[in-house]
Amino acid sequence: MGIKKYRPYTPSRRHMTSSSFEEITKTTPEKSLIVTLKKHSGRNNQGKITVRHRGGGYKVKYRIIDFKRNKDGVPATVAAIEYDPNRTANIALLSYADGEKTYILAPVGLKVGDKLMSGETAEVRIGNALRMKDMPIGATIHNLEMKPGKGGQLVRAAGMSAQLMAKEGKYATVKLPSGEMRLLPVECRATIGQVGNIDHELINIGKAGRKRHMGIRPTVRGSVMNPNDHPHGGGEGRSPIGRPNPCTPWGKPALGYKTRKKNKQSNKYIVRARNKK
Repeated sequence: MGIKKYRPYTPSRRHMTSSSFEEITKTTPEKSLIVTLKKHSGRNNQGKITVRHRGGGYKVKYRIIDFKRNKDGVPATVAAIEYDPNRTANIALLSYADGEKTYILAPVGLKVGDKLMSGETAEVRIGNALRMKDMPIGATIHNLEMKPGKGGQLVRAAGMSAQLMAKEGKYATVKLPSGEMRLLPVECRATIGQVGNIDHELINIGKAGRKRHMGIRPTVRGSVMNPNDHPHGGGEGRSPIGRPNPCTPWGKPALGYKTRKKNKQSNKYIVRARNKK
């Protein structure tokens, strides 16, 4: 998919870019596969803000995506490629032979009219979903399960792909986009191919208002706050932050502070961490 540039008739348009939406073939979502999303503005079930700088934004409908791909042995035809406002990747509308319709993540190269299938009988072809035990070594995959039958949790963003490196016993070794090498059960499913919309990372937002449409509010620097609001605040004019390292509003280190639990249960499945060479 290409990138569209704009004529600079305003300062904000000068550097703004957006997707050209060449792949999109249908603009109206399937009515049976959408639900209304309630806005929470970064608040939890107690009403407390747990994610800052959230609120407003354009009203969108959530598209129900089939991450499990467990409809085995039933051929499906790609009916349309659609835009999804809830994720960076595009989605594909599948129409199964028995009449059921579902959405999946659209991989690179998938076109309207293509035939897809999942399960043991499926070929190793772009868009098909198989267990890792049925895939060849070196296959490019996305939408990986971490537990058999739970549905894809890894490698779902635009342009992402993982690689199946090895299979031994009950586990397969997979190289994730971050560089991490991880063990996953060979019974877990994944989809062949790379997630589509690979030009998404080249999009330049261009103006503040476009971020507001996405539901993201402004971020105020700590150094311009008062001392009672932020550890960096206070002082006459532009002052040093007065601390050895930058801090969060709650005094925790902001840079280089490890937040992952040292005794996390899934650590034993990491063969090589993403930050190790």
